[in-house]
Amino acid sequence: MSTPPCPKLPAGFRFGAATSAYQIEGAHDEDGRGPSIWDTFSHTPGRTHAGATGDKAADHYHRHREDVALLRDLGVDGYRFSIAWSRLLPEGTGPVNAKGLDFYDRLIDDLLAAGVAPAVTLYHWDLPQALEDRGGWRVRETAEAFAAYAALAAGRYGDRVERWITLNEPYCSAFVGYAEGRHAPGAREGRGALAAAHHLLVGHGLAVSALRASGVREIGITLNLDRIHAASDRPEDRAALRRAETLHNDVWTEPLFAGRHPRDEAETWDGLADGPWRLPGDLDLIGAPLDFVGINFYRPLTVAAAPHRAADPEQRTAVDVGVAELDPYGTRHTTMGWPVVPSAFTELLCDLHARYPQLPPVWITENGSAEADTVAPDGRVHDPDRIAYLADHLAAVADAVTAGVDVRGYYAWSLLDNFEWARGYDQRFGLVHIDYGTLTRTPKDSYHWYRGMIAAHRAGTEEPAR
Repeated sequence: MSTPPCPKLPAGFRFGAATSAYQIEGAHDEDGRGPSIWDTFSHTPGRTHAGATGDKAADHYHRHREDVALLRDLGVDGYRFSIAWSRLLPEGTGPVNAKGLDFYDRLIDDLLAAGVAPAVTLYHWDLPQALEDRGGWRVRETAEAFAAYAALAAGRYGDRVERWITLNEPYCSAFVGYAEGRHAPGAREGRGALAAAHHLLVGHGLAVSALRASGVREIGITLNLDRIHAASDRPEDRAALRRAETLHNDVWTEPLFAGRHPRDEAETWDGLADGPWRLPGDLDLIGAPLDFVGINFYRPLTVAAAPHRAADPEQRTAVDVGVAELDPYGTRHTTMGWPVVPSAFTELLCDLHARYPQLPPVWITENGSAEADTVAPDGRVHDPDRIAYLADHLAAVADAVTAGVDVRGYYAWSLLDNFEWARGYDQRFGLVHIDYGTLTRTPKDSYHWYRGMIAAHRAGTEEPAR
């Protein structure tokens, strides 16, 4: 396989890699860390593939210096990681865990010594279980607790962290966790999930205010928006497209960037979204100006009309919106079963730019592919499909930049193979292979390609450095 050329991205474009706490840290019950909803969920029989948990994961908690050395060798500008809320505040509120604070001090200082700029995600799905026991994201108290946690983190690390992300993929937190039940806390609700979606946004707004008061630099949010196509031009499929857009995208982008609720929410949820959890002033709070928006992208969707699963709206979950997902793409799929369509990435970014003239600068905070990676007899991990995926999607970002979208940087997902949530350890997204028996780290061919591409970009050449 020939080496893909470097994408034509502007000088100053920045490259990084990303991870999240529960997926790599391990040490789930060490040094005062409290349980999160993912500890509870993954320890519940039948919830994860092969009963996998994040108890050990990639053991980053004990091996973070080895991982920082990998980042330094990779040559990235920045590293996006998340803080485990329950490692700082074991109960979500109340007494602070000094050992948890110290761990992230060490990580941040080591990153800076390696010339890698830290970017912190405050919430990557691991709500302290004590807060879930009191209602979780269904209740406003969790949003208020989140703001206090944000203030604590900013007060400790704000002088050294380049970029702050309040929430990662609130769609997954609200709808995959509280409506589909595939992720923690494993609920299947209608009103509860819609309340969770709103309170996640309220928590974001309160955290932005707390972060601003702490004087931190850049503040944003990460969204996993979808490029969605209708299966046909039939009116029913076009209506299904609007409901899917409301569920996946508009519930976040309209309050954040237009100061309003989605126009089609009444049709999508039969009025259930406009609940008592919405208070006067919430839209102003949610829509506070941001310094950037993070976009995570993996694959597009095609939808067609389908029956609601329950005739009574009160009995539906928040994802039962009369939409069927199809796969007409006829292209390669990753091991997650996701179609590889890089042009959809360009379309998504350009559409977002066109819809919201006041959109802040964009950072690609996740993009990558799960592949069937194994260590070859030569000791290498040969992953040409991942290299092609990364190269093609970076080219798609370059096309969006050429079209006028202000994209500032790109974090590859992921630095390490990790605990892939309900899929356990059967999916490998990493640039670095993890042997889960020995925890040996082996940089894959994609790691070496990415390193060469970054070096070539800085040198202004088209051929990745070797």
